[in-house]
Amino acid sequence: MQRFAIQHLLQWKNDPDRKPLLLLGSRQVGKTWLMKEFGQRHFAKCAYVYLDRNRPMSEIFEQDFDVRRIILALQIQTGIQITPGDTLIILDEIQACPAAVTALKNFCEDAREYHVIAAGSLLGISDLAGIGFPVGKVNRYYLYPMSFSEFLDAAGHGDLLRLIQSRDWKMMEAFHDKITEMLRYYYFIGGMPEAVASFVSEQDFKRVRKIQQALLADYRDDFGKHAPKEVKPKIELIWDSVPAQLAKENKKFIFSKVRKGESSTTLESALGWLKDTGLVSVVNRVSKPALPLSSYRDESYFKLYFLDVGLLAAASDLDAGAIIDGNRIFQEFKGALTEQYVQQQLRAEFGLKPSYWMSPSGQAEVDFLVECDSGVYPIEAKAEKNLQAKSLKLFCAKHHPGVAVRTSMSRYFRQEVTSPEVSTAKQTPYRLIDLPLYAVSQLVREINDAKRP
Repeated sequence: MQRFAIQHLLQWKNDPDRKPLLLLGSRQVGKTWLMKEFGQRHFAKCAYVYLDRNRPMSEIFEQDFDVRRIILALQIQTGIQITPGDTLIILDEIQACPAAVTALKNFCEDAREYHVIAAGSLLGISDLAGIGFPVGKVNRYYLYPMSFSEFLDAAGHGDLLRLIQSRDWKMMEAFHDKITEMLRYYYFIGGMPEAVASFVSEQDFKRVRKIQQALLADYRDDFGKHAPKEVKPKIELIWDSVPAQLAKENKKFIFSKVRKGESSTTLESALGWLKDTGLVSVVNRVSKPALPLSSYRDESYFKLYFLDVGLLAAASDLDAGAIIDGNRIFQEFKGALTEQYVQQQLRAEFGLKPSYWMSPSGQAEVDFLVECDSGVYPIEAKAEKNLQAKSLKLFCAKHHPGVAVRTSMSRYFRQEVTSPEVSTAKQTPYRLIDLPLYAVSQLVREINDAKRP
């Protein structure tokens, strides 16, 4: 399979100002595979060290941070002669050895000629914040589950991917049904590499579901292994509550819905643990759609999504019949899978952290706001072909984004819309892009084109 993240790693490799790279992401998203594949493709040699329960190497890092001594130890451990420029040093599960995380600072300051890439779980790295973490001395890259673009490529439909990337919307109409079929598959399979690889090789949806259920069970086991004992039951309550809360008309996460009598204060630490693992993604409401969005996020109002759309489908017991039953899969759980899919692609394709907007009265809501290219843009995610988007129109009349996006099962269309402002009689035009759900990967390019005169 192809992971497009390799291109980002290649840019890092060729950057003369590069620092050691810290590859972050949840368990089972493919970090180890990516590092090894990158090493095989772009380096003559690869020195791979797995640090979890590796006491000899842990003692080397804990002794001191002499880079030359560490390099010698790595050579002995791997049997690889490490030379600058042609050897990739891989430190896997680095969170298991905090001293190795600290040592990245010394590689940055004293031996930047070496290419060092380290992978770690988000939870383990977050535990090291402020305790020897090499602030400003590492480059970071976050790896998500496979995007729909990567899924198409892995499934042998690179031609459809290239068609989407060409943005030849007229030709795309001829293949709309085929691309939509693959999108239905992606909603069920998701982007976890093991599930995708199984589907590609066996074309068996039941086998995919077994893999997803095993992954969900593994994550639940992690609650008991790594979370504080007193927090574990609350983590399970929140984890189990996510699918049901996304199925509500109002998808705002409500702590009191987790279990009757539970207060937000007793659940917040459990939610923080899940966020630190990357198993859930938080989309906060913003009080004002202005730059930077992070300054206007309201931490008390948020929507909570799973790591992956396929895992959400599995946790919700969505049957495989939904794949062939028209567009039912897009509409399940009041469009929860579609919102999950869109926010997941925004993160995986662009590294964006979406927010959402709600009017002060609570009567209008825009699914997502994204900050890109010095602007804030609204995105409405529709599970069907219904293009009624009253909240989006109200937002545009009130806040004048210039460009708005409505993504749905409808075909591509772009139009100039003029709507009266909320508080004056002035007419304010904006460009509205109807973007097919399967083409969310082209969102930023479309926004940039629409901004031009």
